[in-house]
Amino acid sequence: MRFDLTDLRLFLAVVDAGSITHGAAEVGLSLPAASERLRDMEAGGGMQLLERGRRGIRPTPAGEALAHHARLIHRQLAQMRGELGEHASGLRATIRIAANTASIAEFLPPRLGDWMAEHPRIDIELKERQSIEIARAISADLADIGILSDAVDTSGLVLKPFAIDRLVVIMPRDHALAAAKQIAFAEVLDEPFVGLTGGALQEHIDAQAARLGTRLKMRVRMRGFDSICEMTARGVGLGIIPETAARRYGRTLKLATSRLSDNWATRRLSICVRSLDELPPPARNLFEHLAGA
Repeated sequence: MRFDLTDLRLFLAVVDAGSITHGAAEVGLSLPAASERLRDMEAGGGMQLLERGRRGIRPTPAGEALAHHARLIHRQLAQMRGELGEHASGLRATIRIAANTASIAEFLPPRLGDWMAEHPRIDIELKERQSIEIARAISADLADIGILSDAVDTSGLVLKPFAIDRLVVIMPRDHALAAAKQIAFAEVLDEPFVGLTGGALQEHIDAQAARLGTRLKMRVRMRGFDSICEMTARGVGLGIIPETAARRYGRTLKLATSRLSDNWATRRLSICVRSLDELPPPARNLFEHLAGA
């Protein structure tokens, strides 16, 4: 039974994602290459490691055991890299961060920028994910630090408060709903919208519409909050963005802003890790900086 580090990373990614396709993408492998590696792992061990069903992939008891040991190996490697990094002059290190859209776009840049300027030999691998995916990634040691909302199960993780993210509806000032200070999501479902091209926040908003049995009438999808504000100001459709972004762009573009009254639209963001003791020194330093900023 011989598994290399790529095998173990792939297996953890597949278990975490519940999908071979998504797991392969996470570790940078093509689907055929990933499938072949997984088949070889099962053939080499003489046992089934994954169950494939209509709802995705899940590990067998043998697969659960392998995932447990794979996580231990990855944590030990991270500790080794951290300890060696302290003794190697000029050696660069990389910290893996998984965060939701609002964190990446609104709250993280000023805090992360100051720290990175003081640590020129540390690089950041930043990935945008939904909060439930972030919790899984931290638990599976696929990321060092996570920034997620309080709407998901974070059992077993170390958390500290990071920020409060409030979602608002933006619209032209002459819109019929412009005077409302608060508004329920259900009240605007019949309106046309300008959204994001993709990412965790848009998936979150789309999921809320689906729970109400409908889909947003999306006229166009843009890459950033500034573009959404620009299109909304010209009357293309309503937008749903973080309140911080609405304040930044709304005054110049003369937009009206109404807070969403739904519980899911106010999210308390936390910064999390699996274990402080298991973090490499640079990652622990960054965690403490972000939590205390």
